[in-house]
This record gives sequence, structure tokens and C-alpha cells, in this order.
Amino acid sequence: MSEDDERQQCPPSDLEFVSNKARNCNATGSGSGHPELQSVYLDQVLENVLENVLHFLTSKRDRNAASLVCKSWYRVEALTRSELFIGNCYAVSPARATARFARVRALHLKGKPRFADFNLMPPDWGAHFNPWALAMAKAYPWLEKVNLKRMSVTDDDLATLAELFLGFKELVLVCCDGFGTSGLAIFVNKCRQLKVLDLIESEVSDDESDWISCFPEGESHLESLIFDCVECHINFEALERLVARSPLLKKLRLNRYVSIGQLYHLMIRAPQLTHLGTGSFSPSEIAGQGDQEPDYVNAFAACKSLVCLSGFREIIPDYLPAIYIVCANLTSLNFSYANITAEQLKPIISKCHKLQVFWVLDSICDEGLQAVAATCKELRELRVFPVDAREDSDGPVSEVGLQAISEGCRKLQSILYFCQRMTNTAVIAMSKNCPDLVVFRLCIMGRHRADHVTGEPMDDGFGAIVMNCKKLTRLAVSGLLTDKAFDYIGRHGKLVRTLSVAFSGDSDMALKYVLEGCPQLQKLEIRDSPFGDAALRSGLHHYYSMRFLWMSSCRLTRHGCQEIARAMPRLVVEVIRSADEEEMDDAVEILYMYRSLVGPRTDTPKFVTIL
Repeated sequence: MSEDDERQQCPPSDLEFVSNKARNCNATGSGSGHPELQSVYLDQVLENVLENVLHFLTSKRDRNAASLVCKSWYRVEALTRSELFIGNCYAVSPARATARFARVRALHLKGKPRFADFNLMPPDWGAHFNPWALAMAKAYPWLEKVNLKRMSVTDDDLATLAELFLGFKELVLVCCDGFGTSGLAIFVNKCRQLKVLDLIESEVSDDESDWISCFPEGESHLESLIFDCVECHINFEALERLVARSPLLKKLRLNRYVSIGQLYHLMIRAPQLTHLGTGSFSPSEIAGQGDQEPDYVNAFAACKSLVCLSGFREIIPDYLPAIYIVCANLTSLNFSYANITAEQLKPIISKCHKLQVFWVLDSICDEGLQAVAATCKELRELRVFPVDAREDSDGPVSEVGLQAISEGCRKLQSILYFCQRMTNTAVIAMSKNCPDLVVFRLCIMGRHRADHVTGEPMDDGFGAIVMNCKKLTRLAVSGLLTDKAFDYIGRHGKLVRTLSVAFSGDSDMALKYVLEGCPQLQKLEIRDSPFGDAALRSGLHHYYSMRFLWMSSCRLTRHGCQEIARAMPRLVVEVIRSADEEEMDDAVEILYMYRSLVGPRTDTPKFVTIL
């Protein structure tokens, strides 16, 4: 959706009437001999043609661009849009969205900013799905798909989806909270055409409700079932029956309460799986010592279509050889919960020649990353997470592993790399060896860590990334960085859309370089950096074109934030304090600014002040 479009809107029903009328006119139809009527008729014909063309336009950016051409394109684009993406639930009201887009079948909606994932935002801040659910129920009774990220979803909201959208098919909840197993039970019981239920990194409360057994009896339409984030026991017998009667099931990700023995029974009933999350990948505590082990190798061998493997939540490494047989076909492997060593990884990764996506813990050390580099020549995305995220921990991966990846995986497009020490030389090497990088996120966990070999700031490394990686759109910086690094970003990061900054910079000039030099910047996240009111003012020309700005533990004042609010009335300026903190003094702990077509929200909690 073009959130910042302020054009006058025409009711979609008017356009629908005109389009239907034009379809019923023949080539020599009414209006002949009347120039004004002929002109109207030609406009209607052109809109009908345009409507048929725009049905094939799927990219939301292309659609946004099309809607800005003229009023006619604006109307037709709205009428033909079946999938609605809103990057900030407070940027537009449900009423305004439903008034403009009349035929939506799929909604993608985002709520809280990303820093909420790191407990930097007080709970109960907002992003409630309820007003959207009620508005959609009135406007789109035919709605089929909802994809929510960082939204607060209640059990009642799930009931609304199930009861009021009779043809509902897909629900994806990413990093959401507020609901429990009792809400899931109502939802799955009443959604008889459900194809996708994906619960990803969401907080699901245990209401002691047996939600798995609530799926309707008979053959299921399920194609994807993901519940690896649900931290409670499930009814395995009901799950086994559900999988057995779901012949279309392709994606199944299990939680840690599913043992490897239970996984075996599911796999032999669903050999058609393409994506599998293994659950615990360890035996059940109640398994008898004398029980014969199932043939796990044959179970994996039967899954000939398997291309994506994840899970391993409480892994027993002795069972890893069972997956060797599927490694040659894998394009995605997620070991981000598996605390395994380099020696345990090597026999697996040496068979993964087709691998394109790999997530792993730093327990594999530099040696494990060297093994990845030696085999995975098709790798496009790598994420290396820390086992121990403390700032003073001994990080087992370093510049050695990063440089090995850059030399061996030259098709890399995205990397997230947590470490404790790094060098400019290794980062520069990556910029030269992997010029197709679109995402570069280097998280040096210790604050203000310099190049651990030379003692110099990490300026030149990050400077090389923005200079040599011409496709870069997302960048996260860390370590000891001076204003020079931000000068590099401002001068060369012309396509950067998302920038995350932590514990970096010398002065307000650093932020000024970025705000004045990065024309495509949409999302800017900053924490614990020495940027104050002057830096904030330097972005006045740019804030209306950004999705949001987040600043926490910087050097902002309430007066400086009020200046921005007065200068930009269509910008919502939220000042946030801790939930148990009294009224603020002039210092601002958290600033969250975002553009909005409808002004300040009405559901602000007491710890949020909108200036």
C-alpha cells in the first residue's frame, strides 16, 4: 500500500460500476456523435484494459509506483489489488485501508519495530490486531490469508478469523503474542479449509488445551503446519492422525516436545514432505532401554523431496548420521538450535553441495565455517548465532571464519555474523569476494571493539562493504566506529534501505552523514550512540519518506523531539519510557517516529507520550 499517498480517493464501488458498464458496451456503442460521451467511453475502455494488465503486476513496489501515475491508475490499481501489505499498523487506519482497497484476499501486517525483539520496548506497547480483524470482517468476508509480524493477537481475534471468514485458508504469525492454545483450538476447529498454520517465533501461552486434536476429522487440506515455538506438550496421537490424513502436507516443523522416535512415525506417514523441523532430535525420556531403535535412516531416505531441514532443539549428536542420506538434496539447513562441534558438522556439511541457506551456532568455531566454505559453493545466505551472547564471553568464531566464507562462498548475498573479534582485513576481503551482497550484518558483541590485530577502528572494513557491494540494501554496524564510517555509508550507501547502529559514532555528524547521504533509507535503528538533537534535526528533509526511526539510549531531549513534531505534523513522534517509570524529565530514553496518514494512534499506554 502506498502509505504516504495523499491523493483524493474515489470510492471503489464507483469504479466497479463504470468497469461493468464498459464491458457491456459493444464496439459501436452509445455515445456516437457526442464528443463528451465518446471521451468518457474511451476512458472506460482504457481503464478496463489497464485493469486486465495490472492483474499480472505482483510486486508491491511496482504496484505502488503504478498507483502514483494518475488518478485513473490510482483507482484501477486499488480495485485490482488482492494482496495488501502494510509495513506499520499505525501508518494507516483499518477504515482507510478497506475504503481504498475493495477486493483484498490476503493481508500482510507488521506491528512493533524490530528492537522489540531485544526487550528494548516495554510490553503492552500496542500493535493490536483486533481493530484490523473487525474491519476486515466487514469489508472482506472472503478474506483467505493473514500474515502478521510483531502484532498482539488475542484468542478472540483467532475466533473472529475462524468464524467470520468462511473460506479462510492461511494464517502466519511471526513474533506475535497475546494468544494461547485455547485460541488455537477454536481457530483450527472452525477453519475447515485451512491450508497453512505457521507459528514462527511467537509466544503462545499454555492454556492446557489440546489444540492439535481440534482439527476437523476427515481428509485435511493442510499444506504447512509450523509450531516449533509452542512451548508445551502436544497430543502426539492426534498429531499423528492429522499428518496421516493430510496428503498435501509439504511443510511440518515440530516443537521440542516431539522426540526422535515420534518423528520417525510422522515421517513414514508423510514421505512427501519438502520442509521438516525435527523437534527435539533426541529420544523420549520415557522410552524403554530395551526398546529397539527405529530405522531412522530409512525414514529419511523415504523423504525423497526433502530440501529444507531444521529443528534439532535438544539434539543428541549420535543421531546425526541419520540425516546424511538427505544432505545432497538440501538447499536449506538450520542448526541454529543445535550446539554441535566442527567435527560433528563436517560429515554433514561435506555432502551439502546444493546448500543455499545455512543457519548455525558459533559452537562450530572457525574450523566449521572453513568446512562450509570448502563445500557450499552455492551458498546465498549465512547466519551465525552465538551460544553465549554476553559481551565478555569468549567468541569461538572470528575473522578467520568470515574470511574463509568470503573466499569459498562467492555467491553469498546475505550474512548475519555474531562474533567477539574482527579485523578490517577480513571485512574488506568479504566486500571484494562477495560483491553481490544485499544484506551485511556484522554484530561484534563487545562494545567499541576495535580491529583486534591493529587496534584501529573498523571504519575501513564497513567502508569497503558500502563501496564494493553495489547491491547492498541492509546494513548493521558494530564495533569501534568513528564518524568516518558513517561518512562512507552516506557517500556510497545509495541503495541502503535498512540501517542498524549500536554503540557507534563520535558525534552528531555521523548521523547527519547518513540522513543526508542515503536517499533510499526507510528504516533506521539506533541504540546507545552519541547522537543528540542536532543529529535528529538533520533528517527533517527525509523523515516523511522513511517508514520509521528508532533511537534508544542516545542523547536526545524532549525539547528536540518536540521541534521535530512541530515541523512535521504528519509524523507521529512517540517518546517511550519504562512501564514503571514516572513522568519523564527532559532526557528521552526511547524515540520512535513514523509517518502516518491518520495522525496519532488512540491506544497509547501510559508510558507513551505522543508529542
